[in-house]
Amino acid sequence: MTENLKKTYDLEERTLEFAKCVRNFVKKIPKTTGNLEDGKQLIRSSGSMGANYIEANESLSRKDFLMRIKICRKESKETIYWLKLLDIPEVCVLERNKLVTEASELMKIFGSIIQKSV
Repeated sequence: MTENLKKTYDLEERTLEFAKCVRNFVKKIPKTTGNLEDGKQLIRSSGSMGANYIEANESLSRKDFLMRIKICRKESKETIYWLKLLDIPEVCVLERNKLVTEASELMKIFGSIIQKSV
């Protein structure tokens, strides 16, 4: 992960930076059949977090807001899954671990938003 990923309280910006870091990471990993497929899924789930968060902020009802935030949490979990599934060289392990940590933090943030909104 690059130094671009700063801890910020603006979740729209934080999720955008996370998705960019994931894309940069995927560019560095070996292009095996498994990594190509898992990398596509990883890119989708990491980007979906931010897109759904934006949708949540534009929601028309509380129910819609909660559904979108739950999707954000689900996509965070999925992102962790795809990150762990990738076959990467030793030099990429630290970067992957940082991405997993950030996805875990985002998942906890979304979970907290859900609990406070119920």
